[in-house]
Amino acid sequence: MKRILLTSLLAALCALAAGCSTQGQVNPNVMQIATAPLTCSNADECATWWQRAQQWVRTHSTYEVETATDTLIQTSGPGGGKRALAYQITKTQNNDGTATIGFAAHCDSSLGCKPDPWDAGAAFKQFVRSGVDKAPNANVGDTQSGNAR
Repeated sequence: MKRILLTSLLAALCALAAGCSTQGQVNPNVMQIATAPLTCSNADECATWWQRAQQWVRTHSTYEVETATDTLIQTSGPGGGKRALAYQITKTQNNDGTATIGFAAHCDSSLGCKPDPWDAGAAFKQFVRSGVDKAPNANVGDTQSGNAR
């Protein structure tokens, strides 16, 4: 009887461990999109991309946009253990006349963020490049993680 109980307990622990083993992993397609540099090649493209960046943040953020300048878009938040993402978008001029747009998103919850920061980063970059809005988790992949940059 003890042996059956012990075997059942070990089987249950193995199943639980196997079920948790994929938690925290980022879909490789999402990671590739989210980590690819977002560099515009000329003034017109940079102006368009920066306008799209502001539009995306205003549309997708639960928090108010606190700062919107030529080089920074920042929301308020996160706060109070909330799962909603706060965003900080930067634009840095490069010596060759191009500019790089940076993306950062984070929340204040130990349960994880909604949407996932990696998915949000990938959706943001796709929208800035194309003007086509793909909501986080749509056509990008499903992940469980903490922060994305």
